[in-house]
Amino acid sequence: MKHYKYLIIGGGMAGDAAVRGIRELDKTGSVGMISLETDPPYVRPNLSKGLWKGKSMEKVWCNTEDLGAELILGCNVVSLNARNKTVHDEKGNGYTYDSLLLATGGSPINLPFGNDRIIYYRNLQDYKRLKAMSERGESFLVIGGGFIGSEIAAALTMDGKKVTMVFPEADIGAKVYPEDLSHHISEYYRQQGVDVVSNDTVASLGQNRDRFSVHTKAGRMFEVDGVVAGIGIRPNIALAQQAGLKVDNGIVVDEHLETSEAGIYASGDVANFYHATLKKHVRLEHEDNAVRMGKLAGRNMAGANESYTDVPMFYSDLFDLGYEAVGELSSKMETVADWKEAYKKGVIYYLEDKRVRGVLLWNVWDTVPAATDLLAQPGPFTAKDLIGRL
Repeated sequence: MKHYKYLIIGGGMAGDAAVRGIRELDKTGSVGMISLETDPPYVRPNLSKGLWKGKSMEKVWCNTEDLGAELILGCNVVSLNARNKTVHDEKGNGYTYDSLLLATGGSPINLPFGNDRIIYYRNLQDYKRLKAMSERGESFLVIGGGFIGSEIAAALTMDGKKVTMVFPEADIGAKVYPEDLSHHISEYYRQQGVDVVSNDTVASLGQNRDRFSVHTKAGRMFEVDGVVAGIGIRPNIALAQQAGLKVDNGIVVDEHLETSEAGIYASGDVANFYHATLKKHVRLEHEDNAVRMGKLAGRNMAGANESYTDVPMFYSDLFDLGYEAVGELSSKMETVADWKEAYKKGVIYYLEDKRVRGVLLWNVWDTVPAATDLLAQPGPFTAKDLIGRL
């Protein structure tokens, strides 16, 4: 069996960051990375942002191998024996380790029809497939009005394509944004040429040669050249479950990002960690969290014994609108909007029990540190306290 001092299962941004964390403390220890993807680690947000705006493919790579990590790509790990510190892939190959990181990410939620005719937008191969389709076709249907759905709809539209969005909520981002902002975004997308179909769901998908016929529950029918779905992911916990690790909406980790089994860590989209500021366990699916968490996990694998107390931020670009945010954002929470210019520039505070739990910086920049500090303050806060604060 091949032995590594440090073994990482998962080839995403958390895994790459872990290698960098390891190398800060151990310049020479052997590092192995086993990834289900056939591509080496890359900067994932480019899939719905930079690559559609002309960014060169050469600039998306993390170049993890330059740090001395051995990459084993297109490999599916199917078993983990924590007691013997061994893993096996589906071909029967075995690997042993001293410290292990599970950075297995998540898999897209699939619809019960359509099979591989629907592109569940998640990885670089999905981007390449959709980009090739966009070079042949002119019309696309996007299923989902959340984070990925709204970004890829904007990217395709800016690429000159006719885009239809279908989702069950009343407006784009309805689960996250206050109702009035969510409605404004839907109208803004319509102004950009997107056919926004809300309060409806896709019921079936047919295909005639290179064209697709999409039928919705409400009886609508669309003929398009491609169908993309962004309806969420499920954390990849099967390996952790098989090994007997504690799982609960992801792999549960302590403040050091160690799982219920000593010497095994988890980070990124798959990890359920204690958010030191929100004071509860959460699982986040964003770049900043993956990078921060992955780096600290790598350092701890190399003996640092540090606690994860970071407050990750996240961001999005929607045509020429953009935002940064920290904390917890839910349209079910009480919100206080402080607009400098209605729906164009402002700050939205999300409150629970008179404490700020999340901050949305809408076209407001260089304010994440102040917003992060606000999350740590106990309050109580009222609307009067927050207007003009950031």
